[in-house]
Amino acid sequence: MLIFERLNRLFPLWAILFAAIAIVMPPLFTGYAGRIQVLLAIIMFAMGLTLSKEDFLNVVKAPLPVGIGVLLQFVVMPLAALGVSLVLGLSPELTTGMVLVGATAGGTASNVMTWLAGGRVALSVSMTLVSTLASVVMTPLIAWLLVGQMVEVPVWGMLSSIAQLVIAPVAAGVVVHHFAGRYIARIEPALATLAMAAIVMIIAIVVALNAGRLASLGPVVALAVVAHNGIGLAGGYLVSRLCGLDKRTARTVSIEVGMQNSGLAVTLANQFFSAGAALPGALFSVWHNVSGSLLAGYWKRRPIVVAEHGAESA
Repeated sequence: MLIFERLNRLFPLWAILFAAIAIVMPPLFTGYAGRIQVLLAIIMFAMGLTLSKEDFLNVVKAPLPVGIGVLLQFVVMPLAALGVSLVLGLSPELTTGMVLVGATAGGTASNVMTWLAGGRVALSVSMTLVSTLASVVMTPLIAWLLVGQMVEVPVWGMLSSIAQLVIAPVAAGVVVHHFAGRYIARIEPALATLAMAAIVMIIAIVVALNAGRLASLGPVVALAVVAHNGIGLAGGYLVSRLCGLDKRTARTVSIEVGMQNSGLAVTLANQFFSAGAALPGALFSVWHNVSGSLLAGYWKRRPIVVAEHGAESA
């Protein structure tokens, strides 16, 4: 399993390398656009294999992290999106696109990054589910409050997606873990490698699909997206620590808050606003996977050690 551990440590490198290849040769990956959902389902199942029912029971017993994460999701991220847009002087349509990204739920890829970063995966999955359900009301309300327009959210489509891509495969993995947990523990590094390969492929596909539009986005929009994502990642971690949460939980909240369901933001922008409003979401789809993989790789190399007296060190 040593070879898998070495491959996993290079996760950020693979993400950047394949993103670069996708920019230069997008046809290599665009044909696999229809496989993204399958790749995500495989990833979720692989993660579920490492979880037990006790992991979820522990989350229920400690609802504070979920509450903090969801609050940050729908307060910090949309306000940060609006603030960054105003500071950089973005147009109304681009500001609308930024706010849509900030007002959506956490992306399913956050669960993968949390797993690879050594965070609390069950907590991440729970936060994704809770924020997705809450977004049915919160996304149109926040968009209306911040940009003055009401956005219709595809409620049943979102619920169906979260059931297919997160709940069902993770639950299936947990069931398998229940019966074969001791065997799965032996191949966990290989499962992480499988997840890494799938997320790298997803990054390449997303980059390839947007390759023709990346050059037209401009440095100001790129800066806005990077700043917005950075505020989410840093804010999630710092607020969690200030609220007394441990480092592993803070890492989880950080990734969950910083990684948005930007695909939904793009869809809503195209459907209810304009192609220009979809540009921030398209770029965010690329950047948050790269930044998330970089952060996951960094934290992977800094495991949290709990001493006998309960103090953490990383």
